[in-house]
Amino acid sequence: MSDWRRGVDRVVATAVSPPLLSRLAGWLADRRLPSGLLVPVIRAYSRAYGVDLSEAAEPPEAYPTFNAFFTRRLRQGVRPVDRQDNTVVSPCDSRLSRMERVPADGRLEQVKGQTFALEALLGSAEDAAAFHDGLCATLYLSPGMYHRVHSPVDGRILGWRYRPGRLFPVNAAAVRSIPGLVARNERVALFLEGEGVGRIALVLVGAANVGRITFRFGDLVTNAGAPAAQGELPEPLAVRRGEEIGTFNLGSTVVLLGADPALVPVGTSPGALVRMGEALWRR
Repeated sequence: MSDWRRGVDRVVATAVSPPLLSRLAGWLADRRLPSGLLVPVIRAYSRAYGVDLSEAAEPPEAYPTFNAFFTRRLRQGVRPVDRQDNTVVSPCDSRLSRMERVPADGRLEQVKGQTFALEALLGSAEDAAAFHDGLCATLYLSPGMYHRVHSPVDGRILGWRYRPGRLFPVNAAAVRSIPGLVARNERVALFLEGEGVGRIALVLVGAANVGRITFRFGDLVTNAGAPAAQGELPEPLAVRRGEEIGTFNLGSTVVLLGADPALVPVGTSPGALVRMGEALWRR
């Protein structure tokens, strides 16, 4: 890519990255519209982005807002979850952008020639050090995909860390042009202990257009103007593999980390489409 094109992409991504713009987009997406207006919008969006409406739990006419459609649930059984022992599954529908072993210096590759620090992503040098020599998968959720996030393991959620930031787009052009994008965008890192697979971090990264992430536990909501925060749950929250734990309200990326160096990838290669519940790693 030419320096000129990279510069244009950087300007565009920066222009749409202020969180206030995404809050405005969220306000619009949450407005109730007459069915006669909203349903054609949903159907046009679905055609444009390849949404499989047959997988949705409800028909287009059932959604009162565009965001209710975007955060739609799926019909029971359309995402079978791999139940083999000592397995880490994909927490979401996505395209696998990268799969890599975390190097000793803790710097992960964003694109060829660009790296970012795992410490910056997680907001803690101590937590980052636990994942050196483990595995990392970067999972990109395109606009037409199912946007709920599920537990990748049987185990317990131990705590979380929230870091406010910008809301750059997470498309390929922005990732190539914005250094350290995923460690600069607003994000929440969840820390889990998985049965038979060890320490897991699940980092939900916000993006332009709404940028709001919600969770099934507590009242943590991103892109609401709150300061950086972290917390341990009053008691570790037991979760089953495939159990829903959070929702992206329009677009984003998940970074999945496994600390155990004995974890190995299961067949999936970068660029592949993966569905929630498919095996990514086994021990």
